[in-house]
Amino acid sequence: MRFSLKRAVFLIGMGILLSTACTTLMPARVKEEPTQEGFAIYLLAQRMSPNEVLKADLSSLELEDKPILSADDIITYSKDTHEIELTVRAYQRLKRLKVPTSGIPFVVCVDRRPIYSGAFWVGYSSMSFHGVAIDVLYATQNHPIRIQLGYPASLEMFIGEDRRSDPQILQSLEQVGKLK
Repeated sequence: MRFSLKRAVFLIGMGILLSTACTTLMPARVKEEPTQEGFAIYLLAQRMSPNEVLKADLSSLELEDKPILSADDIITYSKDTHEIELTVRAYQRLKRLKVPTSGIPFVVCVDRRPIYSGAFWVGYSSMSFHGVAIDVLYATQNHPIRIQLGYPASLEMFIGEDRRSDPQILQSLEQVGKLK
C-alpha cells in the first residue's frame, strides 16, 4: 500500500485534532483543597441589614472575597473577654470602614466556614442590636476591640446563642499563637 504525502499529512492532522479534542472534552480533575486561613471576619458581598443577617441561614450568605480581619491582623485574642488587639494595618482598615448607626453585618469564619454572624457598630449609635457586636469606635483610637453580646453590651440586649467560644475558633487561634 502506497502512502501519498497528502494522505500522510491528512492522517497526522486528524491525529492531532483527535488528541486535542479528547483532552479539551475530558473534565479536568481538580482537587479542591480546603481553605486553611483559620479565623477570619468577613463582610457580606450582598446587601443585608444586621437584623436580617441574624435571621439568615449562615451557609446561604455570600461573603466578600477577602476578610476584613484575619488571624494575620491579630496580635492577641483573649478567650475570656473576646478582646482583640490588632496590628496597626488592621486598625487603619477598621478606621476606613464607614459604619452607619445601623451597623454593618459580618460573619466570623474558620477556614471560610461560617460560625456566627454579628455587626460592626459605632459607640455613638442610639440604636440597639440584639446580636454579637464589635464597636469600631475603639479601633479609631487603636484600642483593642471587643466582640460583645448585644449593643449596648449587656446580656439583656443579646438574643441567641453565644458562639464566640466555639472550639473551632479557639483551636484556630491557638494554633497560630494568638490566643491568650
